[in-house]
Amino acid sequence: MSKQWIAILAALLLLTSCGAKPDASPDASAKTEPPASQPVAGGEKTKTADGVKKQEQQAAKRYTMNPKTYDIVPIDPNGAPKKVVLLTFDDGPKDLEMNKALLDTLQKHKAKAIFFLNGYRVKQKPELVKLLASSGQTIGNHSWDHIDLKKETKEKVNQQIGDVQKAIKELTGKAPVFFRPPFGSGSDDVRAKAKEEGLLFMTWSNGSKDWEMTVKKNSPEQVISNVLNQLHPGSNILMHELPWTVEALDKLLTQLEEKGYGFVDPEEIEVTT
Repeated sequence: MSKQWIAILAALLLLTSCGAKPDASPDASAKTEPPASQPVAGGEKTKTADGVKKQEQQAAKRYTMNPKTYDIVPIDPNGAPKKVVLLTFDDGPKDLEMNKALLDTLQKHKAKAIFFLNGYRVKQKPELVKLLASSGQTIGNHSWDHIDLKKETKEKVNQQIGDVQKAIKELTGKAPVFFRPPFGSGSDDVRAKAKEEGLLFMTWSNGSKDWEMTVKKNSPEQVISNVLNQLHPGSNILMHELPWTVEALDKLLTQLEEKGYGFVDPEEIEVTT
């Protein structure tokens, strides 16, 4: 065989061996994973999911508050049920077991509420504030010391409301958007400070009168009766973190459901100040 033919055969063998294992090349293996600096497909999905989750957390505003009666009414009469109530609890947070019991009952009924907290209690029980927030409940501002703000100076009013805003935001990352003055007692200065802080000023339209009871007059049934006697569509129900109210809550919510009432998610209430 001539040298020329030997050279041709050698070249053919070389070409064949180079094409036999294309996956073995460094470039081929590099294409199986993107560089570390580039996001993988899963990262894109996570980012999208986070965005959806954030949007879901920002609930659509379907209700507004009547500023004269403090009832909760649909923004669009055809866009949300009218037969609803708003659940609220004042003067907390006090006790872990009572808070857990309230939260368990609310979860059982798939209900949300506003917990109007006092600043001095927030300072005493920061872990309970975090518990309420992490449970998906809404935290409201109820002043620092639970004093009659109508009788206080402008400077005192500003401190009583402003300090609670700061304390709750530091603990939860979110400042309240609902304000209830102690005793339902307000003034021009109180309303002005609430507006400055972006707070919706509200009292109530249905009082459970649980605050009139004592250990000796403990009556869960009376709490229920008081609420039902005043019940109407849009009832803004005032309750407190009290043993007899905690005991009454499950039965009360059951009876409200049996009467065809639903529970407004506070996050669905439009805040206009």
